[in-house]
Parts: sequence; C-alpha cells; structure tokens
Amino acid sequence: MFKVAIAGASGLLGRALVRELAAQTGWQVVQTAFSRVGAQQVALDVRDARAVEDFVAREAPDAIVIAAAERRPDVCEHDPAAARALNVDAVRHVAAAAKPRGAWVLSISTDYVFDGSAPPYRPDAAPNPLNAYGRSKLEGERALLDATDNALVLRLPLLYGPIVAWQESAVTSLVPAIRASAQAGNASAVMDAWATRYPTFTPDVAFVIRELLTRCADGDAVRGLAQWSGDEPMTKYEIAQRIARALGIDARLTAQTEPADATPRPRDCHLDSGRLEALGIGRRTPFDAGIRAVLDAFEAEHAKP
Repeated sequence: MFKVAIAGASGLLGRALVRELAAQTGWQVVQTAFSRVGAQQVALDVRDARAVEDFVAREAPDAIVIAAAERRPDVCEHDPAAARALNVDAVRHVAAAAKPRGAWVLSISTDYVFDGSAPPYRPDAAPNPLNAYGRSKLEGERALLDATDNALVLRLPLLYGPIVAWQESAVTSLVPAIRASAQAGNASAVMDAWATRYPTFTPDVAFVIRELLTRCADGDAVRGLAQWSGDEPMTKYEIAQRIARALGIDARLTAQTEPADATPRPRDCHLDSGRLEALGIGRRTPFDAGIRAVLDAFEAEHAKP
C-alpha cells in the first residue's frame, strides 16, 4: 500500500489535498498538523529535527508532501529567523529523514523567488527574490534539492480555496473591506492595481499533487523543479471587482496604481506551467467559478444556527 504523509494538513492547501486524496483508494494518508491538530491528525512540529526523524521512522511513508510554511511576506520581513526555521530548516529536516528510507519529498514553494521583472518564468529561470519570504523559500528549495535527489519543488502563486476564515488567503481576505465599502457612509476600499497576480484554486493544486503522487506510486516520480499556476492575470483591484460581483454588492473600490506595501513585492511573477502540462498533468478552474464556490460554501457554513 502506497503511504503518503502530509505535513501541514490543517492549512489552506493541506486541507484541499486531504480532500483530494480521500477519493484515492488503496492509499494510506497520514496527516500532520501543529497549531490546529484535528482528530485524524498527528501532532508534529516540522521545525524539530528529532521529532521529524521519529515520525518518518515510525510511519515509513513512501512520499511526503510539505505544505507547512510561513507564507506571510510581512511576517517574514519582521521575523526572518522564524520564517527560516519553517521555510528552510523544516524542509531540510524532512529531506534528511526521508532520504535513507527512499521516500519521495514534494515541497511547496512560491512565485516570489522571482523579482517579477521578466515574466513568464520557466523553472530554470534565475531566481532573484525581493523580500525575506522569497529568500527563505528559495533557500528552502536549495536545502531540499541539496539533501536528496528524490524530491520535487512545486512553485505556486497566489492561492485561494475553501477557507475556515477570510484571512486564510490573500484573495478572500479582501472580502471584509469590499463589504464595508458598500455600506453607506464608509470610505471606498483601496486595492492594489499595480501588481499582476494569477490566483490559483487549491482544489486544482491538490489535483496536480495527486497526479504527481500517482506517478511516484507507479515508479515514475517527477523530480527537480516544477510549477503550476492559474492562467488568468489580474490585480487585487480586479480580484476585488470580481468578488464584489460574486457577492452581488455594489462595492466602492479605488485603484492604487503605485506599490504601497511596506514589504517589497514583485510586479508580475507569472509561472510557466509547461513542464507539468507536457506530462499531461493539470487542471484549472475559472476564477469566477472558483471564488463563487468558496464564498457560497463559507457563507453557508457560517449561516448555520
């Protein structure tokens, strides 16, 4: 029986992957979490090398997916040591524990390893991160691939999907401001119209990862660097407009046409997904359909008595 361990199963992407793999018969899935440990999950701090080693020795997974990360650029900028512990050291711990047992490791990285000046970016394009988050994720990529040759880095852009709170995604985190802007007497919501993003649906990423795990189970693992991205370019201002339409509200939005974030961010890091597409791997849900499903599900859940 093929056994998969998911580190960070309680997060936005981890939950989507758990749901995707639930339909995969004949596999065993071991979920780990740190801050939100559910009934079907194993408590594991991936920053603890001994704990990771003990977990891998005990569970003996055939594949490990590292979905745990510090993904908030502003947090990484203010506490780079903490970001490095999760985005670099934890990846190294997993790789070191997996290598002697022959387990394939998939680690999630980001489009922010690039500076956004010359898109689209192929996997072999020269990285040049602009902030501490991007630097920590790039260092994590190198830590993984230096530690084992039985591994894949999967770079992803801005993610959205089924949530437990608006703030889980930089896409859905816009909802409170969008709603407030539609209320009488409130100011308009200022939204970034400078940087181009490619919002990508977590159930689609989970589908991609399942396809990669299937190849691993069949003895044809994909290794090195790969990327997956939605293909609809939009600024956060345009994302907010689409969210407002999906919510059916008359939001008042103001476009911010110059970069305003305290932490530097790249302008356009469009990831080329050609390597996976050439393997017949991939799925893309149109943004309007994906965000409507997310909003409807969240509001239905929170409307329950």
